[in-house]
Amino acid sequence: MRIAVLTSLYPSAVRPNEGVFAERRWLGMHARGHTISIVHPLPWSPLPFARREWSEIARMASVEERGGLRIDRPRYVHLPGRALANARAFAARGLRCVLARGKPEVVVADYAWPASAAAPLLEPTDIACVVSGRGSDVLQVAGEAGLAPELARNLRSAGQWCAVSADLVARMDQLAGEKGRGVLVPNGVDAELFRPRDRDAARKELALDPRRALVLVVGHLIERKDPLLALAAFEALPGELRARAQLVFVGRGPLEAALRAEIARRGAGERARLAGEVAPAALATWYAAADLLLLCSTREGRPNVVLEALSCGTPVLATDAGGTAELLDGLDGMLARTREPAQLAALAAQALQRPREAARLSRHARQFSWDRSFEALEGVLDAALRAKRGARS
Repeated sequence: MRIAVLTSLYPSAVRPNEGVFAERRWLGMHARGHTISIVHPLPWSPLPFARREWSEIARMASVEERGGLRIDRPRYVHLPGRALANARAFAARGLRCVLARGKPEVVVADYAWPASAAAPLLEPTDIACVVSGRGSDVLQVAGEAGLAPELARNLRSAGQWCAVSADLVARMDQLAGEKGRGVLVPNGVDAELFRPRDRDAARKELALDPRRALVLVVGHLIERKDPLLALAAFEALPGELRARAQLVFVGRGPLEAALRAEIARRGAGERARLAGEVAPAALATWYAAADLLLLCSTREGRPNVVLEALSCGTPVLATDAGGTAELLDGLDGMLARTREPAQLAALAAQALQRPREAARLSRHARQFSWDRSFEALEGVLDAALRAKRGARS
């Protein structure tokens, strides 16, 4: 089928690690014989409204090819404090680019906000629309005053939506007022890249002390990932265990300075450090080297880092947020229903002292395959096409 993807997050030469799971989805659908076009509208703001971090966005190519797929990046005017107007400008500019490349059968708003603003524009046409939710694009937007009604309207205009976790599907159904309408289309895991490896060899490759237990935190350094809580929990480990352990943060984000300052304040520079952002291949090595992945999110869709770590045979301790529990179902002691540092530390200590079961964890993760994800997505898109054709016949 001819599929146009309208998205606000996709990898680029400038930001190669941003949205890699979205790229994996659409490369996989392309490999299954579907015609895929990617449109990734980028914000442009006149001075003095432009933000400093937009310098990276400005360097992104207007047209780029990745893995055999063409990515178009048209610009649209974005002004601060105008969320609704910005979303509609994103959608209008994106759809003009979509149609200029040839009429698709279905448009996937891949990230519900702002891409779902395309749904009302497509409603009177014979092009089907599916809204795909991934996490904060639904949960954060729905929680912000004035945006939940607009997102609900967009979902109802599309008539079809899916999400990466059952929890998120239920939130979208509730928001639209149509229980049971949404469909689960989870992300998969690349079992060839994320696989069990020799831990000592991985540590040697990363120049890590093989005698010290490694606690790993992977993800953007942002509030909802709460890296400061991860640091507090690590520092609350029993003294002897903490002395022979190391904490490494892999990722970047606006909390980096605050995290470095807190590490210094605690005198933890010998135990904790920031490794920055790394490519997926290097990330697989970090998972293989780790004794535990620690995730302290307050809000999640269905965290890919949990799947990746498990697929590498690495134990996980994660707070109970969003669809995280769906990934850890059947794995005792890996879901923390607390945000107290001391209690998290006690659970982490238990996990670090538990015998490693890499093969069992890897088998558990591999039930979440990309092939199953693609089949589920194809089902949603087929249903959207049938519904659109039926409505117009």
